Amino acid sequence: MPDFSEEGLDHYLLNQVDLRHRTVSRRVEEVLTVLRDLTTEVSKKDGRFQSIAHAGVNNENIKDQPAMVSKWAALLRGRCSFNPAIQVLTSSLVLVSVPVRGLIGYHQHVARQWRYYSLTGSILPTPVREPEKLHQWLELESFTSPAQDWQDAKVCVEGDIVPAKVVSLFREQLETAILTCSFSGKVSILESVGSVVRVAIETVEGVMEAELVPTVELINYWPKKARWPRLLQRWPTTERARCIKSFGFNLMATSNYHWLLSFSRAEQALLVAVDEDGGCRRKCYRVVRQLKEDTWCPGTKPVITAFHLQTLLFWCCEKFPCGRDWRCVKECVLRVARKLLKCVSQRYLRHYFVRSYNLLKYSNTTELDHTAQKINDFIANPSLYVH
Repeated sequence: MPDFSEEGLDHYLLNQVDLRHRTVSRRVEEVLTVLRDLTTEVSKKDGRFQSIAHAGVNNENIKDQPAMVSKWAALLRGRCSFNPAIQVLTSSLVLVSVPVRGLIGYHQHVARQWRYYSLTGSILPTPVREPEKLHQWLELESFTSPAQDWQDAKVCVEGDIVPAKVVSLFREQLETAILTCSFSGKVSILESVGSVVRVAIETVEGVMEAELVPTVELINYWPKKARWPRLLQRWPTTERARCIKSFGFNLMATSNYHWLLSFSRAEQALLVAVDEDGGCRRKCYRVVRQLKEDTWCPGTKPVITAFHLQTLLFWCCEKFPCGRDWRCVKECVLRVARKLLKCVSQRYLRHYFVRSYNLLKYSNTTELDHTAQKINDFIANPSLYVH
């Protein structure tokens, strides 16, 4: 039986991890090309939506902030290219943020407490439930200069921009765009749970699924719910944390009434510079991600995704902030695996920026138990899986 060694890990990285990375990258690039065309067509028909080519610091809403664009470019200089619109959740599933246009000058204020309207605008006898810790309402009053289109009853009810209505409008425009762009044989809209538009896209190397989510990008603003960095925190540095917070956050239309807080730009900024001290954190993350894909939690709808692993890595980086703690890949992989086992077994993984929110709160407990058993098997005998 082969030993679990640095040489075995290098072989695993070269023959498994790198191969998968190249394959997925090709598929994602093909998917992005299709989605750029589709969202550009949607934008032509409805100016409230932008092409995904304008996501992040390329957003038309911040074209008057060249300092922000320069800061982002400097952060990514010399590193792999990155499209801020996309998050690769599994080897066959991506999450795509579709930026909206016309909501400028965001400021947080105390929202009214109760809503009694349905999605159709009728009056309810009891109030709509309040948003959870990672969600919030979004009122037109939160913006100093909302475009007139956003006051339309198609997307707005009693002064609230309603995510389910925004998604419904986007879906209609996307269906038309698929026909206009002659993608009927390549792109199909799937049935999905909740306010998400899920599509299947045929690529040269197989089908890739994408969840398209209309997104309000709020750059240069940090939400009060995200109390970060924490007191006496040593990773990342104070200067890096200040830079990261300037990239702001997003509000994603993933539920009927409430908008989901997302920190994709901040997370990417952390990840691209994670090994500036010469550590092996990113290599460790890639190994653990491959193990998840192959063994622990495979499939198109896994209970643990790359986002969970990324969050776990950030917590480990915070607990072990020094480069000397990240020299031995073998030890670091086992450390992260043990931490993941603990989180999965306890069914509790804190969101990195909004730490009071449990990312596993609504996960299938049976699937979590099966995943925990597989992780435990790996920890007991890692050489069976990595060699």
